[in-house]
Amino acid sequence: MSPSASSSPGIGIANLPNQRHKIVTQRGANFTLMVCGESGLGKTTFVNTLFTTGIKEHKNHVKRHSEQLDKTVKIEITKAELEEKLFKVALTVIDTPGFGDYVNNRNNWDPIIEFLDDQHESFMRQEQQPTREGKIDMRVHACLYFIRPTGHTLSALDVEVMKRLGSRVNLIPVIAKADTLTPKDLAEFKQKVRDVIVAQNIHIYSCPIESEEESTTARNQDIMSAMPFAVIGSIDTVNTADGRTVIGREYSWGVAEVENDEHCDFKKLRSLLIRTHMLDLISTTEETHYETYRQGQMETRKFGDPKVKNYDNPKFREEEDMLRKRFTDQVKSEENRFRQWEQQLIAERDRLNKDLETQHAQIKSLESDLESLYQQQNRGTIRR
Repeated sequence: MSPSASSSPGIGIANLPNQRHKIVTQRGANFTLMVCGESGLGKTTFVNTLFTTGIKEHKNHVKRHSEQLDKTVKIEITKAELEEKLFKVALTVIDTPGFGDYVNNRNNWDPIIEFLDDQHESFMRQEQQPTREGKIDMRVHACLYFIRPTGHTLSALDVEVMKRLGSRVNLIPVIAKADTLTPKDLAEFKQKVRDVIVAQNIHIYSCPIESEEESTTARNQDIMSAMPFAVIGSIDTVNTADGRTVIGREYSWGVAEVENDEHCDFKKLRSLLIRTHMLDLISTTEETHYETYRQGQMETRKFGDPKVKNYDNPKFREEEDMLRKRFTDQVKSEENRFRQWEQQLIAERDRLNKDLETQHAQIKSLESDLESLYQQQNRGTIRR
């Protein structure tokens, strides 16, 4: 036995984490984030602030109302590749423009729910194939639901959507534009949101709290105590009164700092999503939400059977109603046209019959006159 081999302590099991680290570093990671909420709550700005880069472009709000004629929720996918210290993350951001922007938002959540289920369905189908290399995984690992800072409570739409999202994805409620509320109003609003979440039995993501290290446990408790997270989005750098240059929003009364825990919960949310619990979000999606979907489908479907569509796209439903109404109107119009044509034909027939009767009477009259003339002529001939 060589001296080098005998000098190393143990058999090398302790090196497995290092091997795993090399493999993960080479492969990188995939992370899919969904942002859901009404328009104008700063979702695009928040995503750009979270990843400190312009991943999503701001929409032209002047043309926003022209798109509302469709009356449907769209699924907008943005992909980017982030790299930090030679580690790469394939990031996918999913936006839901059109959600909650109409007077009647009934079933406004159907396209979102259908998209989430379709990603589980697609991944399950790929796992059932003989060759499973190169699988495309678009399963959503976290959904940030942006709540309008009204200061009152959750709306009926918020409750309905969050109930459906919580059973399919790691749901994280976020209070948008926290700088529009005073600290007292923000704390009261947070408590109201928590009360509604508990009362309505809405499932939200909860990171593991207990850890072997007390500092990690305290950090996790601090993060979860901030739920729902109140955030401020900004990519602009401003100068504070004490001469510091920070990322935030400048007002006449001062500066609202994005990365200041006294102003908002942005750092805690970023830590939850990226720095401390990204792996837990991915594993929870794999082990809980995907497995729940897979088990539910395997209990009700045979192997290879197609998925039963339970959702109707509101856009297609309205188009179908419009086509049905147009078809009905066209049929009624044609029926009325045929009735008028039939009446015209009947009237023309009656007119022709009357003319024929008149002509027939005239012919009879002429025949009688001609007969009388023949009789008179015959009488004159006999007299002679």
